[in-house]
Amino acid sequence: MDRRDSLKSLLVGSVAGGLLVTGCAPGEKPEETAKTPELPGYGRNEKEKEHDRKVLAEVFLNEHELEIVAVLCDIILPANANFGSASDAGVVEFIEFIVKDMPHHQLPIRGGIAWLDSYSNKLYNAEFKKLTEEQQKSICDQIAYPGKTAPELLPGERFFTRMRNLTLTGYFTSEMGIKDLGYKGNTPGVWDGVPADVLAEHDVDYEPEWLAKCVDQSKRTAIAEWDDEGNLIT
Repeated sequence: MDRRDSLKSLLVGSVAGGLLVTGCAPGEKPEETAKTPELPGYGRNEKEKEHDRKVLAEVFLNEHELEIVAVLCDIILPANANFGSASDAGVVEFIEFIVKDMPHHQLPIRGGIAWLDSYSNKLYNAEFKKLTEEQQKSICDQIAYPGKTAPELLPGERFFTRMRNLTLTGYFTSEMGIKDLGYKGNTPGVWDGVPADVLAEHDVDYEPEWLAKCVDQSKRTAIAEWDDEGNLIT
């Protein structure tokens, strides 16, 4: 089972909720100002649209933090031959929105990024995003498996668990992720009438004219119409 299949199994089996990171977070907010993006084309009422505009206009994660998020997302769920990586599916933007929409994520995410950079500097004298892919994965391997993490690395484990949960949520609720799952959604059934043996048992049959109008699968998408006397036209 490859990584994607494993993650799909975790998703279907309900991924456990992330735990809080205990690391400290910088108190300063980034100075950047954000332009309010256009709302996506999903169905929202006016109150919900106003809420989304407010959240989208806010800035919390700075550029460095977003770059760390992007690296982690793609380590957790990389691209394969058929589908792109988590960042390709817009997961970074999803997480950036979530930390503003659900503020309880802010301290754990910012503190976790700070912890990750600190540990990277301790091991390799460089920020996490500047490490080689092999070095990045080596650090992730140390904090990716709850129950097997060294005690001194538990803050990193809690951060990675939260990032994994957010990454999977973001990816598998995106258009790409839904296609990756093979989810087809609600599809109309095909009805071809009462089975012949049941009709024979009750000594009844369909009228050919009615059968042609109601059980012709080539017309299954046509909208039924009736005349003023209630007779079916189409």
